Amino acid sequence: MIIGSISEDKNIEKRVAITPDVIKKYITLGLKVNLIKDYALHLGIKDDEYVSQGAKILNSEIEIISNSDAILQMNIPSDENLKELKKNQILIGVLDPYSNEKKLKEVISKNVDCFSLELLPRITRAQAMDILSSQANLAGYKAVIDSFAYFQKAIPMMMTAAGTISAAKVLVVGAGVAGLQAIATAKRMGAIVYATDVRIASKEQVESLGGKFLIVEGSENLETKGGYAKETSDEFKKKQEDLLKETLKKIDIVICTALIPGKKAPIIIKKDMIDLMSSGSVIYDLAASHGGNSELTKVNQNIDSNGVYIMGDSNILNKLPVSASSLYAKNMFNFVSNLFDKDKKAFNINLEDEIIEKTRVR
Repeated sequence: MIIGSISEDKNIEKRVAITPDVIKKYITLGLKVNLIKDYALHLGIKDDEYVSQGAKILNSEIEIISNSDAILQMNIPSDENLKELKKNQILIGVLDPYSNEKKLKEVISKNVDCFSLELLPRITRAQAMDILSSQANLAGYKAVIDSFAYFQKAIPMMMTAAGTISAAKVLVVGAGVAGLQAIATAKRMGAIVYATDVRIASKEQVESLGGKFLIVEGSENLETKGGYAKETSDEFKKKQEDLLKETLKKIDIVICTALIPGKKAPIIIKKDMIDLMSSGSVIYDLAASHGGNSELTKVNQNIDSNGVYIMGDSNILNKLPVSASSLYAKNMFNFVSNLFDKDKKAFNINLEDEIIEKTRVR
């Protein structure tokens, strides 16, 4: 059995699905690996590094697709490459079935099995495959680093003979994986950190990292069985707005991370709230590609709203592609390993397996 991977559109995606350190693992499973020429050269990884581990390098994307039993990608392939997929092949990646519904239906109609890794269930057995956690962890870290780099004041409190510099105050909106890493990173760098989330269970996690959890009066635990945030009621939103308005007056940096699976990101930081923030403040909106948590966020643009700088990168992990690819490749291998029958040396789409059943796009 053969797995293959072709180039991503490097204008929007610099991560890759296979790194040299997982090639031998695939071969040990009983799989052959085909990759396109200069597959990860943009990451400083030469083809020779893949070849030395046992991969085969080909010059044609069409050749790779036509000769592979499974195609492993970061994002959904181009329309031209999707057309080359054929019956009984497997496509695995972060396929975003909510946005790519029409494309995927056409692919599935050709009896191609598609698996989207962001749909993984939050169960113990799936933790080693959890691409949302591994990638969000890096995103939360990098959002803090980038926002601190732009902020034109020192972050930690500094006591000098000339006087004292106050510590920067950071608000993290959403205390999932990205938010918790943002809290930890900001705290390590000396900031005073606040956080808010609709999931009351997040309070203990936030406080364990040294953050101060902002509780909306009369709030309930708005968490799904899968551990994700639910949409909030209008009453909750109003109370949250009132709390944030008072908080934002003293905040220097806001890191937005709140997402609802399969839906547009909730707008939490509204324009009138931003107007209350001090000139020189920074908002980094990690939810930008899903509409943003800030009302003024624009995808892939950094804007100035009366002195408040709002950053809206659609893919922050393009700034950490080597680390992100390393983690993603390991997540991918663990998923493929679960999908592959080592005894029969063939892929086994066992829909009684919750991992396979939940990630399969229908």
